[in-house]
Amino acid sequence: MSLTFLYTIEVIANGLMTGVMYSLVALGFVLIFKASGVFNYAQGVMALFAAMTLVGLQNGQVPFAHLINTMFGTHLDKFPWQVPTFLAILMALGVMIGFAFLVERYILRHLINQDPIILFMATIGLAYFMEGFGDLMWGSEIKKLDVGLPQGGNVWLESATEGWAEGFYGFYIDNLDMWATGIAVALVASLIAFSNYTKTGRALRAVADDNQAALSVGISLRSIWVIVWSLAGFVALVAGIMWGAKSGVQFSLSLIALKALPVLMLGGFTSIPGAIVGGMIIGVGEKLFEFSIGPYIGGATENWFAYVLALIFLVFRPQGLFGEKIIERV
Repeated sequence: MSLTFLYTIEVIANGLMTGVMYSLVALGFVLIFKASGVFNYAQGVMALFAAMTLVGLQNGQVPFAHLINTMFGTHLDKFPWQVPTFLAILMALGVMIGFAFLVERYILRHLINQDPIILFMATIGLAYFMEGFGDLMWGSEIKKLDVGLPQGGNVWLESATEGWAEGFYGFYIDNLDMWATGIAVALVASLIAFSNYTKTGRALRAVADDNQAALSVGISLRSIWVIVWSLAGFVALVAGIMWGAKSGVQFSLSLIALKALPVLMLGGFTSIPGAIVGGMIIGVGEKLFEFSIGPYIGGATENWFAYVLALIFLVFRPQGLFGEKIIERV
């Protein structure tokens, strides 16, 4: 096998792994959009806030320590204990579920039957509030997140493929990306089973189809919104863990939501499997384009390739690969 062919396979494999990481964020968008028709601009910030909360709990950090010290002249920093990782993850999940209740109680309840643009603007405000609140609660410095997942290149894979061609030192696949892929597959399978085979899942789909009809048969819209925002919070926590462990917990973590937009345009805003497929197309496409075309046009194509590809899809298939085609009769 030629060296170029092997490097191409490596690029495709890493692209698939990166695409799955994008998909973890896109799933949160899909869940909320399917149940309420709301595009949740705050999903990326939810991933950041969940990761910040997890790190703070792990390290025994005192919430609002900086504010308390400024107001009362104290010198609080950390509690004299640290929370085990598994317990910290459960506590962070509890915080995200509590956040879902607050969103329903103070935002969504007052916006029932409003135009989608009103709800969208509300999620923009929510995003900026959460970002500032998270910095106030846990501090704005870059944080290291460690949940015990292995990182770095897979040594076994490198040694097993070394020497397949002259000058080839083996496939480099990050262990964390491999874990993220497995977790994403399990998460998607669980969400599909929940949506199709549980009473609550069917209620979510009914609300997505027609809010008023769902209300008329006794489905509580408020309960459904709490459930779906809790699920989105759980997905945000998973995405925050994976991205935070990969690149640190910092402000830029909230910007991964922007990369999830092309994923949604390709896969469809209402399809859970579409989020995964769209993510893999984006991941593989941008890596291959950078590998094959990037050197000839100055590189840095990963910053814009996904959006150009999404624009092409919008022209020829606006609903995405798996999205539902909307037909309006007048």
